[in-house]
Amino acid sequence: MAEFLVIGDATVDQMYFIDALPEVGGEVSATHAVMEPGGAGGTIATALARLDHDVAIATRVGTGPFSALALKHLRSTGVDMSLVQSDPYLQTSSVTILITPDGQRTMIGAAGASRDLDGRALRPEHVDRRDALVMSAYSLISGPQRTYSLRALQLAKDAGVRVFVDMGTGAVNALQEGLMPLLEGVEVVLMNERELFTLTGESSISDAVSGLRARGIDQVVVKVGEMGSIVVTPERSELVEAYAIDGVLDTTGAGDVYTAAFVAAVVEGNDLLQAAWLANVAGALTTREIGAQRIVIDRATLLQQAGLGGGTTVAAGGVATRASARR
Repeated sequence: MAEFLVIGDATVDQMYFIDALPEVGGEVSATHAVMEPGGAGGTIATALARLDHDVAIATRVGTGPFSALALKHLRSTGVDMSLVQSDPYLQTSSVTILITPDGQRTMIGAAGASRDLDGRALRPEHVDRRDALVMSAYSLISGPQRTYSLRALQLAKDAGVRVFVDMGTGAVNALQEGLMPLLEGVEVVLMNERELFTLTGESSISDAVSGLRARGIDQVVVKVGEMGSIVVTPERSELVEAYAIDGVLDTTGAGDVYTAAFVAAVVEGNDLLQAAWLANVAGALTTREIGAQRIVIDRATLLQQAGLGGGTTVAAGGVATRASARR
């Protein structure tokens, strides 16, 4: 069992399933609507806890019913809430998500209390006793939350704590080139294909990866949806095939659950390819339910669905260390 500190937003996702996006000034009716806990930080922390790890989250919420919903699964999974701050004035962060039948998601985010995460409350011992720091790049955008996150990154590097950064489209759009210096010394950076192209200004994966390597970012995972994910190291780039799944209902949170499963597997001693396979499985399973955190993926479920039974070698932390299992 490893100890993780997650820094990122805990939000309420207001999800509307619609037949088509409205025209400018128009109106449409949703065929279905739900409110669910979300946010990269909240989802990653919840998923790590469900994989039997000790997890603390650093985030800030408002007061009222939105805060209770945003923290619902964090509390129920036993995540350490001692670094969660409560803002008496700002509302809890929320995201309005419009989902069309082709699975495309159009999102409107309201940062709310998240960006006011107060760095004066951060102590070295909050970071240096962890096995890894997992940070959502949204935490680096602006405000006191950025100051908190930059200090946490430095504390982690000073203490030799492993660091993983998960990108996000909004963070990449907001910071672009400004993200590059912040990623130096990060063990693995995780992003999707669109974020990779936006960050580097390139239009092919090979050119984009070369651009990252030129900036000293040597280990990257690129999530490529139905194709799986690409693991990039100084020695090679390799596609890890997707986990085939039927009955996809909602892709919200799949990338965040991927990140949680990936970093858990790496910290437990698996190589990057093995970790990417387990993460592909976890992310795919998430799509069977509506909402980022609704489906529970525990260690036993993940290993079983990944086909890692029988003669598979298992690391001390319990995750298989053989990457050849595919289906």
